Amino acid sequence: MTHWEERRVDRSINGNRTEYERDFARVVHSAAFRRLQAKTQVLGMGDSDFNRTRLTHSMEVSQIGVAITKKLYREHEDGSPERAILPPPMLMSTICLAHDLGHPPFGHGGEVALNRCMLPYGGFEGNGQTLRIVTKLEPYHDVYGMDLTKRAVLGVIKYPAQYKDVVDWSIYPGKEPEAPAVEVNDEAYDVRLEPSSIFVASGYKPPKCYLNEEHDDVVMGWVAAGLDDWPQLSAVFPSKKKGKHPKTKHKSLDTSIMELADDIAYGVHDLEDAIGLGLIRHQTFCEWYEATDRDTKKTRKSLLEPFLELHHQGKFDAFAESLFNEGTQTRKQVIGHLVGFFVGRAKLARQTEPNFQNDIFGYQAFFDKPVEEALRTLKEIVVELVIKSTPVQQLEFKGQKIVAELFAVFATDPKRLLDPRDFRRTIQGGGDTPTPRVICDYIAGMTDEYATKRYQQLFEPRVGSVFDRL
Repeated sequence: MTHWEERRVDRSINGNRTEYERDFARVVHSAAFRRLQAKTQVLGMGDSDFNRTRLTHSMEVSQIGVAITKKLYREHEDGSPERAILPPPMLMSTICLAHDLGHPPFGHGGEVALNRCMLPYGGFEGNGQTLRIVTKLEPYHDVYGMDLTKRAVLGVIKYPAQYKDVVDWSIYPGKEPEAPAVEVNDEAYDVRLEPSSIFVASGYKPPKCYLNEEHDDVVMGWVAAGLDDWPQLSAVFPSKKKGKHPKTKHKSLDTSIMELADDIAYGVHDLEDAIGLGLIRHQTFCEWYEATDRDTKKTRKSLLEPFLELHHQGKFDAFAESLFNEGTQTRKQVIGHLVGFFVGRAKLARQTEPNFQNDIFGYQAFFDKPVEEALRTLKEIVVELVIKSTPVQQLEFKGQKIVAELFAVFATDPKRLLDPRDFRRTIQGGGDTPTPRVICDYIAGMTDEYATKRYQQLFEPRVGSVFDRL
């Protein structure tokens, strides 16, 4: 067994599978993975039986991540340092399938709401919750979660710095909260609550990070143990944009491949959903691409030229026509061409700055600038014309309000209202986890539908029965 194949607890009794095959099985068979089928990707659950969920998105990221990995394998000879450091495809599939496990119900609305509720107690961030699930919460092991291999865990750490090292308190309306009272074992504890569940979401966006609770034991005590590169990897850099939290720049090779796959799935497949459901119209699409890009000062459609010259003889109008007016089959072909274009242009290179000693940090997957700009336009049109649209924002607001009010309910009287199993995890209930974090874990694990039913059960007079089994 190699260094990267180690687990916190090695309980292997079957020598017929590789360690990374065991990781894959643990993710696929986990409750956290199954719950993704009922969590919002871009559009709300129930808007259509066609649009993508967090589960289908994760499956597509996995397929694309494996395709990129295999493409990079083909480009490098046996015995080369590049070939030696590339992840096995099964490992890459596992990392991609797991990358969104920590996202709460109602998409980013739920994430912002939980972060606001948890500001005095270490905050909340979806990527950080993913690390928490795979290393602590998923009940494969009573202490170590899924007990995945070290390399798989490293792969899901997209931002290798803890919350308190990257948060900029000046961004939040209330600035840095006062330190909360210390919770004592077997004594009632008053969780600090916000006075209202109605708030402006833009003021409470979380930094990109992992959560403070995983810093000492999971990250520094295990994943980063013995790695001299970790101080450089976890270095935090100021944001270039006002009102944004600082964040890390560096990541492992496996994470860089996963992020390329995630960006492709987000930019291409979410666009397909938006077109298929009529949320972006042909004329609107063309008008958006005729406008000038803020960053490059070029027309947006000119940034698609590398793809257009390969598949549409350089003609943007032919590309748009095939997406909107030539039927579903033609649109699927174009979507396939877009995915294939980006996968085929993924590259692998060693970074010169900083000079990492370990190749797993030294090598990165990336796109050349023109390809990166083309993908950026696809992601931005989804954000501007779909995610920022009033109907989608109204649903996101509704979700954040539900999450905030659920948190307030369980925090007000956890001994009475939490499931006894969850209450026993809290410090006041005799466990070792602060009560706010237990409540946050519980709500973050809910699906959209479960959270809605819980809300109705607790708040609507004519809904809810002792016979309900949610």
